[in-house]
Amino acid sequence: MLRVGGLTRLSASDYPGKLAAVVFCQGCAWRCGYCHNPELQPRRGREEIAWPQVLAFLERRRGLLDAVVFSGGEPTLQPSLRQAMEEVKGMGYLVGLHTAGIVPRRLAEVLPLLDWVGMDVKAPFAEHELVTGRRGSARRARASRELILASGIACEFHTVAAESGRARAQTHHPAHDQ
Repeated sequence: MLRVGGLTRLSASDYPGKLAAVVFCQGCAWRCGYCHNPELQPRRGREEIAWPQVLAFLERRRGLLDAVVFSGGEPTLQPSLRQAMEEVKGMGYLVGLHTAGIVPRRLAEVLPLLDWVGMDVKAPFAEHELVTGRRGSARRARASRELILASGIACEFHTVAAESGRARAQTHHPAHDQ
């Protein structure tokens, strides 16, 4: 069952142009120094929300919300991600994903279910491991980026530029390159 560390019941900014709920999946394998959700890093959270409770909430919000975005932590670490997305899709919602691309194999499994994906690119690939604190993170992120681009799914790539302790977010829209 999906491990949920938090739920945003209404967001106008997590899925472009749509009203969405955001499901924050518990757990992240990377340890980025600027992480804005450090409470979601451990595999088990202090206060988790049971997946059936999330589904019950989404059932009540049908017709009011357009989409559900799976975020984190890192959703692709969860073995039950595909099943959870299938349940949400079956309710008639658009499905979005925020990912850092930690598990390209699982990303490939869920891409056919997605209507939109936003990927956090932690750093230039040559410096990726310095930010994440994990060997092989650049290889995984690069593979995930390639899967997303090849899928044709609407997407955005986000990064954070940090200078002298100040962080600045940037968003890249691949569709604008054409």
